[in-house]
Amino acid sequence: MSKQINYYSMTLIGRGVITASPDLAVIRLGVQTEGSNLIEIQAENSEKSQAVLQELSKMGITNIKTFQYNINRLYDFENGNRIDKGYSVVNIFEIRTKDINRIGLIIDNAVKAGANVVDFITFELSDSELYYNQALNLAVDNARQKAKSISSNLGRLYKPIPINIIENSSPPQPLMDLQRVVSETPVIPGNIKIEAVLTIEYIF
Repeated sequence: MSKQINYYSMTLIGRGVITASPDLAVIRLGVQTEGSNLIEIQAENSEKSQAVLQELSKMGITNIKTFQYNINRLYDFENGNRIDKGYSVVNIFEIRTKDINRIGLIIDNAVKAGANVVDFITFELSDSELYYNQALNLAVDNARQKAKSISSNLGRLYKPIPINIIENSSPPQPLMDLQRVVSETPVIPGNIKIEAVLTIEYIF
């Protein structure tokens, strides 16, 4: 008569971290004009925006799209009364480039051409999924080592195949650079940390 074996389960957290240098930059910049005559400030905005686009084109920047175009009324309040201050026209472009070393120059030249708004700069990984999958593998290894250590300490053999895996992490988020220094604007990206977290259940 065969001996019955009782199995137990343990649930562990596995973590894996990969650090990578970003290879893609996203810049949002543009032109804001204000005034009392909407037609005039629209024309002024269009002229300056075209100058910015031409300058970026001369630099070989081709991945550009309009991110935002807004026309807003401007108001002020004096002695409880609302006073009309005219209009504001904002035209923001999104630039994507792998030429990270030239980001400062791109911003400077755009400003010289007429840009007066720089929303933000983000640094990303063009193939973030590749690094995230590597982090997932490390998370599995981390949980496996924990399971092996615990089961060995209890004098039992753990089953090498997990019976349940829950993914608790999400792919890496862009890294924002907050430096704003003019002429020539130094923009230095840091590394991006990609972390994967798994909840894994083993039997032993």
